[in-house]
Amino acid sequence: VQLQACGGGLVQPGDSLRLSCAASERTFNTYAINWFRQAPGKEREVVAAINWGGDTTYYADSVKGRFTISRDNAKNTVYLQMNSLRPEDTAVYYCAAAKRFSSNPHDLIDYARYVYWGQGTLVTVSS
Repeated sequence: VQLQACGGGLVQPGDSLRLSCAASERTFNTYAINWFRQAPGKEREVVAAINWGGDTTYYADSVKGRFTISRDNAKNTVYLQMNSLRPEDTAVYYCAAAKRFSSNPHDLIDYARYVYWGQGTLVTVSS
């Protein structure tokens, strides 16, 4: 399965963006999908996660209430709707697939769980 992340760009604080993570195969629909981000000079952090059915989600505290993760399995695509963007949201955003969903803090950063990764898409929030 190949994942392709897109939708990044340069926006102003308070603006919105929607990232997409599209998969090359329908088996994508059996995987949980996580969004991560990595800002310059900082460690990669998990942003959000969604289970295969789309009915269970996780959000990092830093984005809760502003970001929404969703998926359309008919289109083999997961979305990250990002509202009220802040300069501290500036980062390269990655999507990754795991065989099962987990919101356990240990699992979220256990990178061995993620079997497929998309290339990053850059989000820059600046006035």
